[in-house]
Amino acid sequence: MVLININDLKTLMLQFTEPLIRLAYYYVKDLQTAEDIVQEVFIKFYHNQNSYEERGELKAFLTTMTVNKSKDYLKSWTYRKVQLQNKLSTPTSKRNTDELVRKDEQAIIGVAILELPLKHREVLIYFYFNEMTIGEVAHILSIPEGTVKTRLRRSKELLRNQLKGIEWQALLNE
Repeated sequence: MVLININDLKTLMLQFTEPLIRLAYYYVKDLQTAEDIVQEVFIKFYHNQNSYEERGELKAFLTTMTVNKSKDYLKSWTYRKVQLQNKLSTPTSKRNTDELVRKDEQAIIGVAILELPLKHREVLIYFYFNEMTIGEVAHILSIPEGTVKTRLRRSKELLRNQLKGIEWQALLNE
């Protein structure tokens, strides 16, 4: 058994820190946490170096300590708390992004609707935006219900052709 002094520990840290951080990162998927784990491994090694028997490579011993410490972290309440906070905060930012995307897509649709001929535009606006029934639209425009249905169908076809080739973010996320 060889006791390691501070200078030897610094040398060991320079030699093994990077691969141990990389190893811990593969487990915990967070760089800051991986760095903390490796720091704890070196502290524990220094304070309990008398338990290390030089039967094999020091790198293998430190690697095993890092893996065990990483697994302990994944089982800990701290990790579960961080995961829960991430789950709770992600939908909010996703919701904000979704809201912006939805508004942008509505603006694109709005411009496309404004480019339609008036007779097609008005049935779309009354039916979809004012949420009127086909009967109500027919009454307001003083046209038969069959004509409203035909104009709606043709309006949707015209819109579909105008909006062809646009990637809709809302559809990509589903």
